[in-house]
Amino acid sequence: MSRRVVRQSKFRHVFGQAAKADQAYEDIRVSKVTWDSSFCAVNPKFLAIIVEAGGGGAFIVLPLAKTGRVDKNYPLVTGHTAPVLDIDWCPHNDNVIASASDDTTIMVWQIPDYTPMRNITEPIITLEGHSKRVGILSWHPTARNVLLSAGGDNVIIIWNVGTGEVLLSLDDMHPDVIHSVCWNSNGSLLATTCKDKTLRIIDPRKGQVVAERFAAHEGMRPMRAVFTRQGHIFTTGFTRMSQRELGLWDPNNFEEPVALQEMDTSNGVLLPFYDPDSSIVYLCGKGDSSIRYFEITDEPPFVHYLNTFSSKEPQRGMGFMPKRGLDVSKCEIARFYKLHERKCEPIIMTVPRKSDLFQDDLYPDTPGPEPALEADEWLSGQDAEPVLISLRDGYVPPKHRELRVTKRNILDLRPPSGPRRSQSASDAPLSQQHTLETLLEEIKALRERVQAQEQRITALENMLCELVDGTD
Repeated sequence: MSRRVVRQSKFRHVFGQAAKADQAYEDIRVSKVTWDSSFCAVNPKFLAIIVEAGGGGAFIVLPLAKTGRVDKNYPLVTGHTAPVLDIDWCPHNDNVIASASDDTTIMVWQIPDYTPMRNITEPIITLEGHSKRVGILSWHPTARNVLLSAGGDNVIIIWNVGTGEVLLSLDDMHPDVIHSVCWNSNGSLLATTCKDKTLRIIDPRKGQVVAERFAAHEGMRPMRAVFTRQGHIFTTGFTRMSQRELGLWDPNNFEEPVALQEMDTSNGVLLPFYDPDSSIVYLCGKGDSSIRYFEITDEPPFVHYLNTFSSKEPQRGMGFMPKRGLDVSKCEIARFYKLHERKCEPIIMTVPRKSDLFQDDLYPDTPGPEPALEADEWLSGQDAEPVLISLRDGYVPPKHRELRVTKRNILDLRPPSGPRRSQSASDAPLSQQHTLETLLEEIKALRERVQAQEQRITALENMLCELVDGTD
């Protein structure tokens, strides 16, 4: 009787390859801040990297096509008064990026499609609510303009970027520094890890810890956690003997791990990048010169080692391209942007296939740029899975879309000062109607003003392009 020894998997032969030298981004002074974030964020249009900057914090944003040597005077995104610790692109608008800093603020920026002439210094909105440095940012996967931030004050704040308001503040759930926060696929739950060695599953709208596990990894060094497609939690951490370890947990039964594997002895925290379409998790350690990748399945041992991509230079950080930014014609299933001391190097993960046709089994429909919910709908208790798109004909990023911020005037919501008169039941709807009409008129007037300004900006940009063409 024949026995199958080798596990069947279409991802068994995935291999990594560094891009050619002319496709790298050279002469970038990558930040030396000692913080365990990836320092790099990428989407189908732009590459953003946190860089060294005097007199505050800054990051550089490059169009993906602008490879080669970067001019030392290339415009930066500056505005923070202390080092930038984390950056994250909005999943629903490829021109919007959020940055978190040691100066306790979060700034949200609109990046133009053209190369700016000077540094971008004015954010669309500044979010202030943390009392200590902000080190973690994460956009909601399905709701428009919902951004999560976690700070050194052990507080998680969920913002509506469209209005600048705090939607939710989770104050008393973490007694110590928060190491990582991750949304599940529809944004109804959070997985967090903390310096107190506890892995927590939180329902943010109810403000409740749904499940928790103490010492998922027994070591004192930072732990990371991500949700998997099956609803499990994948974690990386350290054993008591400082060996790096990975684990897979079922939130419905935290007593025993689904899988637990020791890896090696190294100080670098393992950053997990999970692809739900293929259920492959890529582990990149800061200071490592390799990327290990594993496939997560329903068959024992559940976490299957696939391969390791190795190079000579250690990595300072890593960016992970969303699925819609990959080249499907080359069977590319993942692309990383590895940060060196002075450059950024793309690393391409490919499944070898002989056919040039579109591979349906490698590219199921994947989350697109359209949100499934508005912020208020999510806050009211609605959940929705991401709006999926097909990659059969490749993905073309939509044209520049502006993020509009409408700050609500809190004075309009307060009752007028002076002696209060008792309001009858018949009066209440009239006053509400009056407020609604006033707000609608204000919004209409603001939109007209913004439209006029946009037309003026377009005219000035056209004049600028004509002048530049004339000098050439």
